Amino acid sequence: MDNYNYDNYDSPQSSSSGSGEPPMRPGADGPFPGPGPATVAAEGAHTGRPAGGPMSPHGPQNTQGVPTLHRTESSLSPTGAPGASGTQGPPGEQSPGIVCEQVSRSFGSVHAVRDLSFTAPRGAVTALVGPNGSGKSTLMLMLASLLAPQRGRVLINGVDPSQDSAAVRTTVGWMPDQFGAWDSLRVAEVLEVMGRAYFLPTDKVRARVNELLTLMDLVPLAQQPAHVLSRGQKQRLGLARALVHGPQVLILDEPASGLDPASRRRLLRVVRQVAEHGATVLVSSHILTELEEMADHVVFLDAGHVVDSSSVRELATRPRPWRIESLNATALSRALGELGVRHHGVVDPAHTTGGHAEAVVDLPDESTAAKLLRDLAAKEAAVVTFGPATGRLEAAYLASEAASREGAL
Repeated sequence: MDNYNYDNYDSPQSSSSGSGEPPMRPGADGPFPGPGPATVAAEGAHTGRPAGGPMSPHGPQNTQGVPTLHRTESSLSPTGAPGASGTQGPPGEQSPGIVCEQVSRSFGSVHAVRDLSFTAPRGAVTALVGPNGSGKSTLMLMLASLLAPQRGRVLINGVDPSQDSAAVRTTVGWMPDQFGAWDSLRVAEVLEVMGRAYFLPTDKVRARVNELLTLMDLVPLAQQPAHVLSRGQKQRLGLARALVHGPQVLILDEPASGLDPASRRRLLRVVRQVAEHGATVLVSSHILTELEEMADHVVFLDAGHVVDSSSVRELATRPRPWRIESLNATALSRALGELGVRHHGVVDPAHTTGGHAEAVVDLPDESTAAKLLRDLAAKEAAVVTFGPATGRLEAAYLASEAASREGAL
């Protein structure tokens, strides 16, 4: 039986050399399996923006499950305005929905974003991960055309916001980390105002509002003043507001903040289905376990630039800790010793929350983990639980230099 000595194993390398371009997601149906190209409709398209209009970052429970969402003409289907992306081929032939090329932005002596480059593909969710102050919110403001880069170039569906911000804003749904609400408007009225600001046809505004109220479980709150909502309720309204015009690009800054567990599950499902309908989704969050369930790709930021990028699937080939629980501390310790597995000690059941003996081992990848589980069973180690001690995103982030700095967590 092989000895588990990892002194000389080769740590898998990042798929990125700093460009921030994630690899394509593998699959039999092409790089991004889904329902096919997004439909771009000109109806209701708007080329101007009134003051305080839809892209302003701030405005002046029921117990039912998440509703079944249909792919045809649903409230999640991208519409937007025609432009550089108006003719779309199969997903594998499309240009990325978001492109950043050596983008920089400073505020006085503070360099928020520095020489940052990455792409976010259509029909997929791309996650931004980084410590506080790494430039995530500044980057998102530039992508939403609310802040101009000082150097470099941003493309949204092939359009540079600095050249045609109105065209970009018709195709982008933006959800900031803080929801601003007009004191005089009720929840349904907020969505109605946003629909009219995007020049949706009058006869379709009410239907659209009703769709989104149902989608985000806001029907019981429809006639409540928006400014009295709880933090989590405002987050749900904020996502509904971002979806009102069927954006082709959806940008979400900390969307799960303040949400209860059921609302978080709803958010995850809605975001996944938006991507499956062909939209480009970019989301930032510090809740890495839920971000891992939501995302296809991840871009790690630190000090304003990209330090790593990967598909979430590829992260399975990287090292991370695994937790083993056993009914018998002696049997587990003996088996690990005989197999030559280095570990951080076997904890007695009296000192664990689960009442089992526990050990944590560092393994290079999931294939090695599967082999170890098989060998522990052969050694009669009485294993009852075997799994990652951390998620893929968390392990990758905690292994970075950014996470080790004081104040990064």
